Amino acid sequence: MKLTVKQIADIVDGTIIGNPDLVIQDLSGIKEARKGDLTFIANRKYLALLKSTKASAVIVSRDITNTADATLIQVDNPSLAFAKIMACVGPEPIVFPPGIHPTAIIGKNVRIGREVSVRPYAVVEDHVEIGDRTVIGAGCYIGHYTTIGSDCFLWPHVVIRERITVGNKVIIHSGTCIGGDGFGFATVKGVHHKIPQIGTVVIGNDVEIGSNVTIDRARFNSTYIGNGVKIDNLVQIAHNVYIGDNTIVVAQVGISGSTIIGKNVVIAGQAGIIGHIAVGDNAVIGGKAGVTKDIPPDTVVTGFPAREKWEDMRFQAYLRKQPEILERLKALEAHVRELDERIATQHAPAKKYRQ
Repeated sequence: MKLTVKQIADIVDGTIIGNPDLVIQDLSGIKEARKGDLTFIANRKYLALLKSTKASAVIVSRDITNTADATLIQVDNPSLAFAKIMACVGPEPIVFPPGIHPTAIIGKNVRIGREVSVRPYAVVEDHVEIGDRTVIGAGCYIGHYTTIGSDCFLWPHVVIRERITVGNKVIIHSGTCIGGDGFGFATVKGVHHKIPQIGTVVIGNDVEIGSNVTIDRARFNSTYIGNGVKIDNLVQIAHNVYIGDNTIVVAQVGISGSTIIGKNVVIAGQAGIIGHIAVGDNAVIGGKAGVTKDIPPDTVVTGFPAREKWEDMRFQAYLRKQPEILERLKALEAHVRELDERIATQHAPAKKYRQ
């Protein structure tokens, strides 16, 4: 890689503060950067590192003007701008040639679009439809009557069960299972009887699903993942959940059955959401939060049970003070006991002595 700062600024529509003729030779994180490297700051908590970084140039937001030795490239979105540079200079993407590998198993009445690549040992069951330019990775399983759109990419060992619908431009990473049975049982006299899960899963367009994610099929109707949704690794989405467009679900989140998640919601890592509730559009659920009731739109909640952030911060501050409050209470109780003893002594009846 060899690009001048000016060339980089042209790619990302950036404004230069510093030397436009500097030659950039590599990309790096701001802490690890060396002379000749380009880095970026997307989170303001790292601004202090501007003074100590050894990077030759830093991509920053447009409101940042202070710098030490590094040249700045101001942009609207530093993370997206850095991603554009990575796409320009990073390793060439691996291209899988169109065609069906001899070891793949293709069922009856399967419709496969143009330039589709089906990799070794993949299994495509009967009556499946696969759109143009989609890649089915090695060892994937596609169940009966499932439809997969165009320009999708399934990494190795993805399982998509029967009667599932996947939109266009969907990326699914290894180990994920779409359409497993929902967790439904009727308990009678201590015995758990399985309830058939006859619904499906519908996944919209431009969705990315991480590794080892499980999205259960609905008991009836469908579990729905909207357009533009991004799901991190190790997420569990139960039957009949509805997730609105452009929502982000971070790692190790669990969403219980029949919950409705609005559009543009952010659910941070390890949050848990009980079933049969609604989370409004643009809500933010903090990491490890436990959501037990409806969340209104445009609300930020944290803690367990989840409450509005300002309320939870007050509660956490109170909890941190509890040891001090307990010590003060013990001291107060001791003082009260001492006062009681003094009062009791002062008011005790005088003893009478025989002469």
